[in-house]
Amino acid sequence: MRVGSWVLVVLLFLTASASFLCRVNISVTGALMMRDLGFSQIEMGRLFSAFVLGYAIFQVPAGVAADRWGARRTLAIAAFWWVTVTLLLAGLGWGPFGSAAGGMLTQLLILRFVLGVGEAPTYPAAGQGVANWIEPSKQGFANGVVLASMGAGSIVAPLLLSRVMVARGWRIAMLASAIPALVVALAWVSVRESKSASRTIETQPRSVEGSASRLASFSFVLLTLSYTLEGYLVNLFVFWNYLYLVQVRHFDLLRAGNLGSLPWFLAVITIPMSGYISDRLVAGPFGLCWGRRAVPMVGFTCGGIFLALGARTTNPYFAVAYLTLATATVLSVEPPFWATMMELAGARSGTFGGVMALGANIGGLISPALTPILAAYLGWKNALYVGGGIAVVAAALWFGVSPSVQPEANK
Repeated sequence: MRVGSWVLVVLLFLTASASFLCRVNISVTGALMMRDLGFSQIEMGRLFSAFVLGYAIFQVPAGVAADRWGARRTLAIAAFWWVTVTLLLAGLGWGPFGSAAGGMLTQLLILRFVLGVGEAPTYPAAGQGVANWIEPSKQGFANGVVLASMGAGSIVAPLLLSRVMVARGWRIAMLASAIPALVVALAWVSVRESKSASRTIETQPRSVEGSASRLASFSFVLLTLSYTLEGYLVNLFVFWNYLYLVQVRHFDLLRAGNLGSLPWFLAVITIPMSGYISDRLVAGPFGLCWGRRAVPMVGFTCGGIFLALGARTTNPYFAVAYLTLATATVLSVEPPFWATMMELAGARSGTFGGVMALGANIGGLISPALTPILAAYLGWKNALYVGGGIAVVAAALWFGVSPSVQPEANK
């Protein structure tokens, strides 16, 4: 079945959302898994890290694979991978998969690492697809649609999987999390790009030497550094927002959970909106360079200000409002990052996207560990001030990013 470019973009969004469900299912089912399999909180933390390690170190190889095989084939293979590993995870400790707790932990560590490897192509391959299927003037909005999956997944995962787990147990919840991945895998096998969806980017020369020089270009280095700082900030919100509301702002568990979901509802709106705004600025008097720079510079700066205000206020509900705005404005910078990367990378958007995503994951590895250390020695207010300062630095780096530098094939 041949489909148009925007149908493919929607499928990329659904694929990324399915990827998120398979990624975070263990966060929702973890409480019952710990009880049934005899794991401690420290051991569960190792399981989280095992996924992140596999996911981070395979970003670049995943991007190279997407450039070589195309987004459709790469994501089909990846989605079947997620389904297979999730089925194995659901069967752990049951029937023929039963073993001692220590053996099960080892198996689970390996499976979570392997799942991270399989999920690594998600965003680099999506970037390659958008670069290939969508004209440059609309790539900001297209990336925004795909990246809204982060907010959508953060909303759907706890709402859906917690209910299935309570009704049917954690194994069935695991199996349920794999169903969307199976659906998108079958969809990628079934669809083909229409002629209108296939752009001329595939006919551009793929010079390895030229790609290496662009990877080392000043603009791309600054873009990746800024995205690394963005990864720090996003993971600050992901891992510590809920505990901050409970332990520092003294909300009860249920209320903190409800309030903690607000940033993700808002992010589903702000991410695609910022991509659309960036495209309009590029088409208007701002031009390509400042049209791409404007949204991340404003988004990061506002995010830093809101983060500082949230740390400073004594009213807990004002703190929630400021942190919600900080999360949504920082996440809103995502589409211009990926659109700028595509403008710099051309036909190598998968590889370049993998390098940029690796930077974000390095920031994501540092943030959860460093934040509690800063809070212990400096206090939570100053720890959040540090995050605000990082946001301002991330904005300033964009002064040196010039997406108007085109790949050598277009010169």
